[in-house]
Amino acid sequence: MVNMTIEQLRKMHQARPFQPFDIHLADGRSLPVEHPEFLLQTPGGRTIAVGLADETTEIVDLLLVTSLKPRGNGSSRRGRSRTQ
Repeated sequence: MVNMTIEQLRKMHQARPFQPFDIHLADGRSLPVEHPEFLLQTPGGRTIAVGLADETTEIVDLLLVTSLKPRGNGSSRRGRSRTQ
């Protein structure tokens, strides 16, 4: 199960174009990944670091990751502002 999470995380992290996503944790929290530069994986792949909007970094063991969920990139909001 951990290998599947690692592979899913790598796939979402390396997607081009990048789409922001949330990392959901076993304790109920979720961590937003707004940009690929805000996520770092250790060489072994078991631990990640996520840079947050408040300029802190959350270090997480992938065993605590329960799911990954893609988010919209806000393009529909930008599209509406252009059409008036």
